[in-house]
Amino acid sequence: MRPRIELHERDAIVVGGGGAGLAAAGYLAKHQNLQTAVISKLYPTRSHTGTAQGGIGASLGNIDPEGDSWEWHMFDTVKGGDYLADQDGVEVLCREAVEMVYELEHMGLPFSRTPDGRIAQRRFGGHTRDFGEAPVRRSCYAADRTGHMILQTFYQQCIKHNVEFYDEYLAVDVIMDGGRCRGVLALEIHSGDLHLFHAKAVLFATGGFGRMFEITSNAVTLTGDGPALLWRRGVPLQDMEFFQFHPTGIYKLGILITEGVRGEGGVLRNNEGERFMERYAPNMKDLASRDVVARAIHSELRAGRGIDGKGYVNLDATNLGAEIIEKRLPDIADFTRTYLGIDPVTVPIPVQPTAHYAMGGIPTDLHGRVLLDAKGSVAEGLYAAGECACVSVHGANRLGTNSLLDLVVFGRRAGLHMAQYAAGADIGDLPPEPEAEAAALLSRIRNNNKGGGERAATIRDEMQAIMTKDVSVFRTAEQLGEARAKISELRVRYKDVRIDDKGKIFNLDLMEAFELGCLLDCAHATVSSAENRTESRGAHYREDYPDRDDNEWLKHTLAYLKADDRVEFDYKPVSITRFEPKERVY
Repeated sequence: MRPRIELHERDAIVVGGGGAGLAAAGYLAKHQNLQTAVISKLYPTRSHTGTAQGGIGASLGNIDPEGDSWEWHMFDTVKGGDYLADQDGVEVLCREAVEMVYELEHMGLPFSRTPDGRIAQRRFGGHTRDFGEAPVRRSCYAADRTGHMILQTFYQQCIKHNVEFYDEYLAVDVIMDGGRCRGVLALEIHSGDLHLFHAKAVLFATGGFGRMFEITSNAVTLTGDGPALLWRRGVPLQDMEFFQFHPTGIYKLGILITEGVRGEGGVLRNNEGERFMERYAPNMKDLASRDVVARAIHSELRAGRGIDGKGYVNLDATNLGAEIIEKRLPDIADFTRTYLGIDPVTVPIPVQPTAHYAMGGIPTDLHGRVLLDAKGSVAEGLYAAGECACVSVHGANRLGTNSLLDLVVFGRRAGLHMAQYAAGADIGDLPPEPEAEAAALLSRIRNNNKGGGERAATIRDEMQAIMTKDVSVFRTAEQLGEARAKISELRVRYKDVRIDDKGKIFNLDLMEAFELGCLLDCAHATVSSAENRTESRGAHYREDYPDRDDNEWLKHTLAYLKADDRVEFDYKPVSITRFEPKERVY
């Protein structure tokens, strides 16, 4: 018997209510008066964009007497990404940054201010003037709540322009008809019913997938739903081997301590009290790129210089003084007092690298259109933006503040292009029984009564343990081979997953089990891609291949999921327009 399905027809559907999704939806509704709906598995203003703390990068030049330039910003982004970023996209990102920040200001975003009323800016890792000569203050911030303010601002714009919201709906399949997207299937969490959203265009903005690791800054909702659903439908995933570990997560908890602490003057110290980044990055020191700082911390821990022999170092902000901490870093002060019981004004913060950001994901062009192959074939009517997407402006390692910038610049560009496309497109017909596969999967999970069935929590714990152990800051062929074998085993065991709650209403057991399948897909793609790339570049560091190899690996990885669960690879060239690859010096 077919499950109960409610059908909706809209011009455009946005899956995900974070910064990229709300930006796209706002511009869709504003510019073309289209019927636009946002599907989100949680209330939009609770989306993970709200946790971004330190700022959004734009070369306003409001603070430093030497000023700033989008070309310097572009250079830093390309260099920080270890020359794997597509430079045509990076130019768009950095050129449009200034306009986008002022547009956010005009929408009402309450940026912190200089005494004369301009948008305040501070230093961030990897940001320089004169193509690497000295640090520059480029991060525009709203205290340490910048992402929260961006999320609220775009949500207000969506409400203003009558965007519809379907809150607490979990996307469980994308409806493809040949090479064209026809809509998306979603589970209404409250009722347990399936809803089919038939649309001219669909955008995925579902965020990252850091929950495949034990220690992560990512919220429990970041389970890679968008990349996994599209991967199962034949869309490749690009550059999945590159996953950033932020240097400063709270010890054991992973909760992020913004780079803004170091931008304000905080420093990292080992057990000997040494400011050790002076050895690893003599020029940029504590504000080197995140991959450099994360490896430095891991190296200190390996050498036994963790605090009291434990797995953390200290982030010392005691030199900043109470006024700066309370005014510019209020949430950080609150986090450390709440979760650690310490006052950062007088006591250093214990930190360790934490899984933070996916540079890889769904391949797109500069308008957010999803690409199906190395030739650039477009999936008609299908878009992606934000962390789940890979327009490849971050390359092998994202520069701090560029995540929020990516959301707003490419969220806007995707929304505007979707509006143009949807205004002239026919909605077309749905394929027969578009809900069949997803409904069968959900039914199997809910109704599995086998006595030996696997609990989702057990599989998830084992996945997170192996990913943290073997696919972290340092990697080897042996580690990656073990991880690949383990993930393959878990994927087989997942087919027999069972849950205790057999009901329909608010079945969070079912939701978490479905999300685990998405995480296992992302882990499978990540491990396979990391094992395949035999070099070190950015956040991907192979101890058995410690050198960057531009002759062989200056190219993007495209990973395809095959019917027998194999991962097959193809490649496409990196767009190099202005900056030839050079050795990174910090």
